[in-house]
Amino acid sequence: MLDPDIPEERREQIAAEARTRIESGGSLKQDTAWGMRKLAYEIEQRTEADYRYFRFDTDGGLLDDLNHNLRIADGVLRFRIFKVDPRSPAIAPPAAMSAATPARSSRRPQTAPDREEAAEPAAEPESAQEDEAPTEEPPEESDQPAPEQDSEADEESQ
Repeated sequence: MLDPDIPEERREQIAAEARTRIESGGSLKQDTAWGMRKLAYEIEQRTEADYRYFRFDTDGGLLDDLNHNLRIADGVLRFRIFKVDPRSPAIAPPAAMSAATPARSSRRPQTAPDREEAAEPAAEPESAQEDEAPTEEPPEESDQPAPEQDSEADEESQ
C-alpha cells in the first residue's frame, strides 16, 4: 500500500523497484495495480492508499531483501508478504471505489426529530395499566388433606 500523497511518478518508481528485485531473485507470476482504495482504518493519518499486488515464486533470499527495502522506502505505508500454495488461483482485485460511488456506511443517518414529535412526550397508554396481570393472592388454607401425590412422596422418603 503506497502513500497517496506522494507523486504518481514516485509510486510507480517504488513498484518498478520491487518488480525488478522480484524478477532478479525469482519469477514474477502476477503484477497488478489495484488503484486507490479506502483503508479499513487510518495508517499514518491516511484514509486511502494505492494498492499494488505482486505474486511471485522464489527461494528464501529474495524475501529478506524485499522485506528490508520495502520497510525503509519512503512512500510505503504498509506491505505484507504471504506464502501461498502455488496451485491456488490468482486473486482478482475487488471493484475499485470511484468518486461518483458513495462509500457504504454501517451507520444509519441520524436525523433530528420533528418539533411536533419532540414536544409530545411518549405517554404510556392507559389500557396498558389495566391489562397488567393481577397479582396472585396466596391460597386459602382449608381443612382438606393434602393431595395423594404429596402423601405418597412422604411415604417414600420415610
